[in-house]
Amino acid sequence: MALEPLQLAMGARFINTGVAEQNMVSVAAAMARQGLEAWVYSIAPFCYARPFEQIRNDIAFHDLPVKLIGNGGGYGYGVMGPTHHAIEDYGVLLTLPGFRAFVPVFDDDISAVIDRMGDCANPAYLRLGRGEQPADFAVPAYAPWRQLSSGGGPVVIAVGPLASTYIASFLKLPEGARPKLWALAELPLQSNPMPAELLAQIEAARVIHVAEEHVQRGSFGAELALHLLTETRMQVRMVHHYARAHRFERYGSQNYLRKCSALDAASMLAAIEGS
Repeated sequence: MALEPLQLAMGARFINTGVAEQNMVSVAAAMARQGLEAWVYSIAPFCYARPFEQIRNDIAFHDLPVKLIGNGGGYGYGVMGPTHHAIEDYGVLLTLPGFRAFVPVFDDDISAVIDRMGDCANPAYLRLGRGEQPADFAVPAYAPWRQLSSGGGPVVIAVGPLASTYIASFLKLPEGARPKLWALAELPLQSNPMPAELLAQIEAARVIHVAEEHVQRGSFGAELALHLLTETRMQVRMVHHYARAHRFERYGSQNYLRKCSALDAASMLAAIEGS
């Protein structure tokens, strides 16, 4: 119900391995070892969690440039429950040698991200989500780091499409109070250093908010805190907004679960005012 056009276009190059994700990854690793360009797709948790041993042993340990595509990152499959949440995905995969993660912010980013992944000589993971920018917002050309709003408020860094959910609320604020919103689309930091302009803003503000639809451990926020502590002399207070749990008292949509984790725009505005 989604990939039939791709299957038709690719013909014999399209292989459906069925409900056998471990085998799918090993097949892709073998193809990459033979010099073929192998891309693997599934719903996000079944792309990285179920076949993790094969990703670790067959792909990462041999530094094979297999590309993993996980759909519905974060709480994307909300009502399907915790088995379908992918809120520890890039943190888990970035523990493996050579891995990179791509988390596009807008739907318009996908083509550029695919090109960048295709040129990457290392294994890589693409976390797909839904861009939710305002209808009248001009999406800037793709870059790993992009500043989406500017003003006299604090610095906010959001990972992936979560950043797009803050744009409308931030732009309604007076310029003096409006946060400097940065969107991050590639990890880890060692492959994608922060722009000098962002570092200068952080140093001047002395407080930074980091938001991501990912658990705290293994998160970008944890990586950034370590980086600021060990690689800079900044004295900065960081407020981390993250996915609080796999399970809550009730099931619900992605937006509902974001609210449960205080990742929605209203919660972010309240946290900024309180900081």
